[in-house]
Amino acid sequence: MKTINIKTGFERQFLVNRDDTGRFIVISYRTGRKYFVEPIENEQTPHWGDVNPATGKVEGSYGEKYRGGIKEKESMLIPENGFTEVHYSGVGGSPFTVIEALDKQYPDKK
Repeated sequence: MKTINIKTGFERQFLVNRDDTGRFIVISYRTGRKYFVEPIENEQTPHWGDVNPATGKVEGSYGEKYRGGIKEKESMLIPENGFTEVHYSGVGGSPFTVIEALDKQYPDKK
């Protein structure tokens, strides 16, 4: 997560398919800073599909839709987009805790 002056259209591109990717933006009312959040999948991300009642195994696949996260290599929070400092909340951690700690470092907006 990083607060930057974004290029025109970046926010829109960042939020495309947000229900599938889990990406969202938090704007601090206190400082006015924007924090971009991307849930990163890990190895324990469940496989989505249909459960075969005879075998109890997951069959079929819904592909890349409705994952609620992205693979790290799909991240848009890269230096080419102006992000030089990225913070991770860790598995099971809350991005809001990280955002709150970062936001405390900046003065109130006027």
